[in-house]
Amino acid sequence: MARPEAQPGARAALVSAALAAALCSVPASADEPSPSALKKGIERVLERPGFASATWGIEVRSLRTGKVLYAHDAGKNLRPASALKLVTTAAALDALGPEARIQTTLESVARLDTGGRLLGDLYLVGRGDPNLSGRFHRGRATAPFEEMADALAAAGIRRVEGRLVGHEGLFQGERRGEDWSWGDLVWWYGAEVSALSFNDNCADLDVAPGDRAGDPLVVERQPWSRYYSVVSTATTGPAGSAGDLTLRRPAGSNVIHLSETVPLGAPPRRLSVALEDPALYAATVFAEVLETRGIRVVGGVATSSAPLPAGTRVLASRLGEPLSEMLEVVNKESQNLHAEMLLRLLGARVEGEGSVEGGREAVQRFLLRLGLAPENWGLHDGSGLSRTDILSPHDLVSLLVAMDRHPHASSFLASLPVSGLDGTLARRMRGSPAAGRIVAKTGTLRYANALAGYATTIEGGDRLAFAVVVNNHTVPSAEAVGAIDEICRLLVSR
Repeated sequence: MARPEAQPGARAALVSAALAAALCSVPASADEPSPSALKKGIERVLERPGFASATWGIEVRSLRTGKVLYAHDAGKNLRPASALKLVTTAAALDALGPEARIQTTLESVARLDTGGRLLGDLYLVGRGDPNLSGRFHRGRATAPFEEMADALAAAGIRRVEGRLVGHEGLFQGERRGEDWSWGDLVWWYGAEVSALSFNDNCADLDVAPGDRAGDPLVVERQPWSRYYSVVSTATTGPAGSAGDLTLRRPAGSNVIHLSETVPLGAPPRRLSVALEDPALYAATVFAEVLETRGIRVVGGVATSSAPLPAGTRVLASRLGEPLSEMLEVVNKESQNLHAEMLLRLLGARVEGEGSVEGGREAVQRFLLRLGLAPENWGLHDGSGLSRTDILSPHDLVSLLVAMDRHPHASSFLASLPVSGLDGTLARRMRGSPAAGRIVAKTGTLRYANALAGYATTIEGGDRLAFAVVVNNHTVPSAEAVGAIDEICRLLVSR
């Protein structure tokens, strides 16, 4: 599965002035969808034979009146999948504010001599910035490290006599979420979590067939680094043949194996492969960047979670993008690693413990302030990848209603995918009456699909908060998604 390569900073331009107007509050005279017509339309979808053994939970509420327009088992706890990111991002926005930025620093206690030698260790200190990558730099993954290396060179450093230490002490506990599937861990959406994360803790492999059948597969590595290696026996198959490319990265190894074939003429693909020990990956790549600037690290690279030595001073630093832009990545791209980092960052900032447990406590405090009952929820990670996360559509809608009235409501809304326009909804509902009128977070796991957010009706422009969750279905995911999209079309239509 390939990681999206969108440019979050430019996404706001996708939303037209007409759409922006449609999302604004409406006068009290606006019409609501007819509850009876809505009920009949939705129940026709739920009664399809393919969903006979599935569990649906749905709530639709008018933001103007607070009236529940439709509910079906809305109080039942279900697996929300990535719709859980609504909770994590709302709590982060509430606690930190949209302008919050995260600083990554280069620090040392060592003396710099007159020859430009740093006489000791250099610490690359991660504080939870998820965007040390090419995402905001035209895809050049090492750009943030290049900025920091240039600043180090400008400070007069020419050689590090000690080690380069990737410091990840802000976050504690397990690097992966509870109940994540083994099958997830090799791909970008199951990457390990660290306070020092680089390139989403992935290696990106751009693969394409050769010029002729039988040629080796063409593989380009982004970024190149000696931290990981690629062993490929994959070849180019005949044009029109069934491709069966296989990728393996054994547990505990950063050796990526490619085998089998890709058909001649097949389009290039990007494979984003999660690597182990993210802080060591980041430190290794940064040392390689330093080498390109003529700065040699004599003592090699290492990692540490211990407290920094007393008396460290900052030699160079980088300030990350505002939280509002981080949230766009989390919600529009459904970026699991970034959501997990936000959860732990919440724990560190609010509870003084950068762990899943600390983050969960911070989220629960936030929910209590909204008048919700977190004891009814089961939150085991920040991304929704855990198969044991549970919450109810009713509580999701209550969160959405509260965030619509929140001081940072505009930043929260701007972070969500827009139907037919961007993010994980870019291809959904395109060309339908619902295009541009659904602003919502998607969720997908095996046998589970969800969509929760806001809808704007065609007539009257009434704004609705909604959550649609289906679990335990055995139809193809595309069929479940299609049913949810049909419900969205009913929401916007009278």
